[in-house]
Amino acid sequence: MKVIIAAAGTGGHINPGIAIANKIKQENPKSEIIFIGTNRGLEKDLVPRAGYELKTVEAYGLSKKINIQTIKNNIKTLKGINQAKKIVKQFKPDIVIGTGGYICASAILSAKKYKIPTILHESNAWPGKAVKMLSKKVDTILVGFKEAKERLPQAKNVVITGTPTKVKKLHLTNIRKSEILKELGLKSDKPVILVFGGSQGAKAINDVMVKIINEKINKNYQIIWAPGQIQFDIIKTHIKNMSQLKEVKILPYIYNMEEIMNASDLIIARSGAMTITEISKVGKPAIFIPLPYVSNNHQEYNAKVLQKVGAAKIILNKELNAQILNEQILDIVQSKEKMKKMGESARKIEIENVEEKIYNEIKKLTK
Repeated sequence: MKVIIAAAGTGGHINPGIAIANKIKQENPKSEIIFIGTNRGLEKDLVPRAGYELKTVEAYGLSKKINIQTIKNNIKTLKGINQAKKIVKQFKPDIVIGTGGYICASAILSAKKYKIPTILHESNAWPGKAVKMLSKKVDTILVGFKEAKERLPQAKNVVITGTPTKVKKLHLTNIRKSEILKELGLKSDKPVILVFGGSQGAKAINDVMVKIINEKINKNYQIIWAPGQIQFDIIKTHIKNMSQLKEVKILPYIYNMEEIMNASDLIIARSGAMTITEISKVGKPAIFIPLPYVSNNHQEYNAKVLQKVGAAKIILNKELNAQILNEQILDIVQSKEKMKKMGESARKIEIENVEEKIYNEIKKLTK
């Protein structure tokens, strides 16, 4: 099987593409797989690191605004479509799969020109502009949440498969959980809050966490906090007595995220599709602070997927402050029964055998 996967921009677009590629390779070791992306996003690092070839083209979001920069970007995007056509024509794939970013339009339109089967994967609860634009043209759209299916009325075929993720539910023994926490200098007899904002960090969340820690508001819970590698050094200068902190562990990056998520009692984060998926897998209560100003406000819609089943609370970015966040934390962690119930509710939206479901849809189109 010869496959082109189009993915660009963020890890939330690229990692599902890599997971799909890995599943195809697992089932068909002789498969040939290449990625189409840009030279600006995380794909230029993540795709080669995963062992796949990356072909780059120009791609930007088409904008109706009239200024010099948008005109230049629109011209480059049109040029990128021709670049993608050349790649598709030369590689002759059996299928083209898009997992996110404006690069999908170039790849899917190129595939349709040569009558090659196409699939799009949409991980967000509110489908992006590119997915909506292509919904009539693409053969199958795979979605991470059932809410997304309801918002694609013009699509030919929509299948709820879930979104691939490496994070899984671990049934940690009390001994193993204690070991994980001890390695971080934390205790096992007090609730543990995991806070993160993605690899780039989240300034609004970070500012509030600095205040909570400096004012020692967290008397009833412990904190594991990953402020993001870029902001870590800045954070260190704002925290009082950094080296003497108790019941707080600040890390530039969490490499064993699966273990840490499973060992934590409550998760505070932005609400990207991957984060929602991971929390549903591990079954933990959550407080979401959706990233504002993103396309279609999709992070808030993502967060509502878990809020609706009683697994999460939402604090809007504009309403976030130390007092409100601390009150919400205490409301959850002071009741073991509430934490358990919210965690169980999170598992209600979990979709199992995600990669298998996606691979089955690929097989249907490549017979």
